[in-house]
Amino acid sequence: MAYVVTQNCCNDASCVPVCPVDCIHPAPGEPGYRTAEMLYIDPDTCIDCGACADVCPVEAIRPDDDLEGLDLRYLEVNADYYARSTETAADLPQPTMPDRISVTGTRLPLRVAVIGSGPSASYAADELLARRDIDIEVTMIERLPFTGGLVRYGVAPDHAKTKMVDRTFARTIRRAGATFYLDVEVGRDVSLDEVADHHHAVIVATGADEDRRLGIDGEDLPGVHSAREFVAWYNGHPDFANSWFDLSHERAVVVGNGNVALDVARILSAEVDDLRRTDIADHALDALAESAVREVVVLGRRGPDAAACTVPELLGLSEMSGADVIVDGDVHVDSDATYKTRLLAEYASAVPHRSRRITLRFHSAPLEIVGGDRVRAIRLAAQDRAVNELDTGLVLRSIGYRGRPFGDLPFDERRGTIANVDGRVCEAGSERPVVGRYVTGWIKRGPSGVIGTNRQCARETVANLLVDYESNLLTDPSGSANIFDRLVRSRRPSAMTADDWFAVDRHERAAGRGQGRPRVKLLDPSVVHACAPR
Repeated sequence: MAYVVTQNCCNDASCVPVCPVDCIHPAPGEPGYRTAEMLYIDPDTCIDCGACADVCPVEAIRPDDDLEGLDLRYLEVNADYYARSTETAADLPQPTMPDRISVTGTRLPLRVAVIGSGPSASYAADELLARRDIDIEVTMIERLPFTGGLVRYGVAPDHAKTKMVDRTFARTIRRAGATFYLDVEVGRDVSLDEVADHHHAVIVATGADEDRRLGIDGEDLPGVHSAREFVAWYNGHPDFANSWFDLSHERAVVVGNGNVALDVARILSAEVDDLRRTDIADHALDALAESAVREVVVLGRRGPDAAACTVPELLGLSEMSGADVIVDGDVHVDSDATYKTRLLAEYASAVPHRSRRITLRFHSAPLEIVGGDRVRAIRLAAQDRAVNELDTGLVLRSIGYRGRPFGDLPFDERRGTIANVDGRVCEAGSERPVVGRYVTGWIKRGPSGVIGTNRQCARETVANLLVDYESNLLTDPSGSANIFDRLVRSRRPSAMTADDWFAVDRHERAAGRGQGRPRVKLLDPSVVHACAPR
């Protein structure tokens, strides 16, 4: 018997250091890790100890003789990886990790502010607070009255196991030395400089919350939205609770074929009764119950072999009970075809029999979005340059995210990130560090990787921060933690603490249990404050 990694792998590599025989790949630092869709266990090396399954934060690792249904396909996925493991793996540059240093300075405790509460922020905070050789205090600051970032507002509601990683982040908030402020916005309530005045260093982990655009005529017509907005709406993000999407047309079109595009298509096509068992926002559930959408067309500019989605997300479509998944056109499969291409070929040969469908269409480049007072159709160019139109009432753009400027920190417009080298914020046009300013996550490296990728990214940033601290390059805080607390309370009396958040979390989960759901999300901050203890 061997263990197998299945669909909801978060890639944070918690399993790698506990494996006594080094059988989990690609590990951090190995070629391919930073672009890997998931991790894989070598069945020829695995000794069936189960250590990896014990530490997996999302319960993705299971014994091979315990697999059933869709999970059996991961035996094939795993075998395919090791059959190709001798090939050169394309990858992003590996983090330049300095050796772990022992901090000997006398300016203790080290005080670090982390702006954000998503995976990148939480991994950075945990990396700091887990140190035992130095006294560290971490202040986390989140602008929303809810914590979680991408886990709460980006992961699809039907991916409940993936969301289980939030248990890891909850432990971080509870660690000794952690202080948490929610419903406090840096730039509105306190300035970045004021935060820096009370800390040795500030780590910005605000993610990438703007969208890349198509750059075609008609893109601003009513009925054209970003997939990010749609995802935030159905996941109950307070900023998008009042958004409205026209679901009265039988066809919706999603431009792009990455994981977010497949999430959107799946939610639009799912059986409402299936969604009722998830933590989807109630307003989205009501709207989807009345939806007239019967076909979601997912467009890719290039061919099937260049599909941007991952194998687990593509496999997940086959579990849908209410919609068929088809490929418009043939998929060429030869001896060198990837598992993803072979899977697309299966969909291409499928015979549809349901009333709803997801159509994966390749070699389709958007030329123009057509309409008057709202979108009516999208005009496409095929591989042979033939032009055709698809009637639609809803177009969702899913071609990537980019960060936005934060405070007065140097911003790289081309990459859509805060200018940095290995997590150290740098002056515009140079590699000269801005003292005490750091970044991690998508605002550091761009929108790449999955949830767990942020762990190694945060580790690199924190390691360099500690090097700078040990080298006496950081400025001591001019204000104490108590002074900072009084400042925050004077500017934002409604600021919430970790205890407040845990009260809200218990409230949501209790409401969910009453309905057979993981949780029922609160949207209105005033309701949140009523639930929170005072």
